[in-house]
Amino acid sequence: MQFSFAALSTAAEGALVVAATAGSNLQASATAADKAMGGAMTRALKSGKFTGKAGQVLEFMAPSGLSASRVLLVGLGKAEEFDANGAEHLAASMTGRLLTSGEKALTFAIDLPKGSKLKASALAAHLASGAKLRSYTFNTYRTKNREDFEPTLKTVTVGTTDAAGARKAWSALDAVAEGVFFARDLVNEPPNVLYPVEFARRAKAMSKLGLKVEVLGVAEMKKLGMGALLGVGQGSDHESQLVVMEWNGAKGKKGSQPIAFVGKGVCFDSGGLSLKPGASMMGMKGDMGGAAAVSGVMRALAMRKAKVHAVGVIGLVENMPSGKAQRPDDVVTSMSGQTIEVLNTDAEGRLVLADALWYTQTRFKPKFVIDLATLTGAIMVALGNEHAGLFSNNDQLSARICEAGANSGEPVWRLPLASGYDKLIKSKIADMKNIGGPNAGSITAAQFLQRFIDKTPWAHLDIAGTAWQDGEAKPLYPGWGTGWGVRLLDRLVANHYEG
Repeated sequence: MQFSFAALSTAAEGALVVAATAGSNLQASATAADKAMGGAMTRALKSGKFTGKAGQVLEFMAPSGLSASRVLLVGLGKAEEFDANGAEHLAASMTGRLLTSGEKALTFAIDLPKGSKLKASALAAHLASGAKLRSYTFNTYRTKNREDFEPTLKTVTVGTTDAAGARKAWSALDAVAEGVFFARDLVNEPPNVLYPVEFARRAKAMSKLGLKVEVLGVAEMKKLGMGALLGVGQGSDHESQLVVMEWNGAKGKKGSQPIAFVGKGVCFDSGGLSLKPGASMMGMKGDMGGAAAVSGVMRALAMRKAKVHAVGVIGLVENMPSGKAQRPDDVVTSMSGQTIEVLNTDAEGRLVLADALWYTQTRFKPKFVIDLATLTGAIMVALGNEHAGLFSNNDQLSARICEAGANSGEPVWRLPLASGYDKLIKSKIADMKNIGGPNAGSITAAQFLQRFIDKTPWAHLDIAGTAWQDGEAKPLYPGWGTGWGVRLLDRLVANHYEG
């Protein structure tokens, strides 16, 4: 799909989108369209329920007086509340409505609402971003009736009073969207295609973007003492991998202390010998959503040439039952030297992260480390699919993550860490056990991870409820894999760690 920016105009082919604010107050472009249509909008407003509330749509097919094949009047809500997230959701909703409708062209003629804190360039860029994020499709494996699923929409034009500024702002947002698409593709791929070695190969291919990418296999990880990570993958015929991605755009400062992201990459989770029920196993190709998000944000940082030194580390395994598989009651030794009694092989993600986190800290000495993982079903009980769970040992880092989450439309909710929870993972024969019982499951998982943090500012994002969606598609998240976390982490970097 092609995106462009032009002067505000109602002279458009295909679909034209204009807007009204709360109280049915037509914007200038909408008033111009209404005049060309002989007052059709005004008459419709008098007889209908459209009030300009955010999300409302009034559609006019083949309007006389305009070159457009259809005009869509959309509500913005209160002008002072209309922000970048509102612009993205508006554009995503309209794009989703028209994506496979037969329309080939879409034009947004949305005037900057008086009272909005947005700049004209930012409004236009975020409209384009919302449209792009909604344009995503994953039709790789369709062989029949594929034309029913392929977008007919080919071009999106965004009208603005600052086209040059919009193009500049769009450049960065476009790179982030590409990172989101990369993460979505990874999550959507079937597990017989995307096993650890193939995931590592796709990450390695990002070297062409300027990323430095290293791949460690089983032999290298054994030398490092990664018994926790390797124990998870030992039942699979597919070799485990650890991938290290590094982007150094910090104005050429060699040896600068990086920021670090770590992702759980369980390419398929059967539960191991603690086998999941069949219904619970469906969808477990997405248990590498954390690794996908880390890969996506590293791609975005490289594509937009971010002025930051960043490292992304992903632990890639497949958790399978076999004669070689890890058993309940096994004790493994992590890279940190701490021992773990494995009482449930389906609590495997924390074992992968234990070694990946320790490796990242000891090798890179980062300013902070953030891990992302589809770690616990308990987080969905607490927060549903709207927020990711946040756990952290650092208030400043937490506040910045919360801010970036709100600004990017990927919200988080901070949950507690406290020494009282540690007794729930106390082992009778090892330094700790890998499960904490039926209560506070997300917290005890985070407490477990914290044992592998050595004074480094750290945050853990449990994204089990946000990494994919099984229900109705949301405006910005069509299909299954969401790519959740890419936009949050990129916004965090842009707001606080570039320069």
